[in-house]
Amino acid sequence: MSGLCNHSLDLTGLAGAPDSRAHHLDPRAKIVGLLSITIVAVSAPLEFWPVYAVCVAVLVAYATVARVRPRDVWRRVRVVLPLVLVVGALVPFVRKGGAAYDLGLLTAHETGLEICLAVSAKAIIGTLSAALLGMTTTFPAVLRGLEALRVPRLFVLIAAFMYRYLFVIVEEMGRMRAALVSRGYNPRNALQAGPMGRMATAMFLRTFSRGERVYHAMLARGYDGAMPQLVPLSFGRVDAGFIAAVLLVIVPLRLIELTP
Repeated sequence: MSGLCNHSLDLTGLAGAPDSRAHHLDPRAKIVGLLSITIVAVSAPLEFWPVYAVCVAVLVAYATVARVRPRDVWRRVRVVLPLVLVVGALVPFVRKGGAAYDLGLLTAHETGLEICLAVSAKAIIGTLSAALLGMTTTFPAVLRGLEALRVPRLFVLIAAFMYRYLFVIVEEMGRMRAALVSRGYNPRNALQAGPMGRMATAMFLRTFSRGERVYHAMLARGYDGAMPQLVPLSFGRVDAGFIAAVLLVIVPLRLIELTP
């Protein structure tokens, strides 16, 4: 956006205390550590429920260090998590097996209940991991970490341009909305929503044209497919210690649960 400086873009999406140790960790360390928690939780069946408890405890400890408030976490996860839990709650009624529980019009089955609990636990842990990563690491830093971890550059570039052009779209939408309001547009019913469709078409054309101008400006300034970085990433002993601590807590427990 025209009024949005690079510094504010760098702070977009952060929550908690930006000066905490969790925020200052190398993005590669946070990606590997939080992704490991998700993988361990997803790979553990329901009967190994202590693994879930330990994963949640590690996430809570991480959030505490980052000084992230529970309500901030809820604001991030409420977009996805409730929908997943609602879908999981339907499984006991469609997946048969084991004991049956008559609930009047519906019948729940034991196998479905177990699947519901396992899916809910894994969804909660995975969503919390992603939310905490986003609250302690800016999106550009995540992209830099993914690029350093050798994620295909094409995916990183697509995500980077989507993120940057999102602000362009919001800016164009704000201008067009202000133009409509200044001309007295105030729809009372669906029959008066025609201008919104025309605005959507115009917005697509304007943002496409704006994107072309931005791209040509980048080429004129030496863009060669890689975004220049003023400050290189630095993976130190603290970052390695964070990954080691996470893995030493969750991986041995998972392996113990696998032992017959």
